[in-house]
Amino acid sequence: MISINIPKAQAIVHEARRAARAAEFAPLDIKATIPSEAEAAEAARQEVRDRYTAMQASINEATEVATLKTIMEQLA
Repeated sequence: MISINIPKAQAIVHEARRAARAAEFAPLDIKATIPSEAEAAEAARQEVRDRYTAMQASINEATEVATLKTIMEQLA
């Protein structure tokens, strides 16, 4: 029987989450430097932060591989 180390699996999913978050932030970081677009960019950045904060909590609470796989699918 194969045993999966949940803390290590969580760490892998966290890395994928961080990479996806960074990819979403990249264009918003540029827009945030443009005065006419800064306010809208910051609102969009907050939405991204909120979504990934909730995802981080889900990863930390996960006790099964199936839950982590579901989260990974959301990142794809």
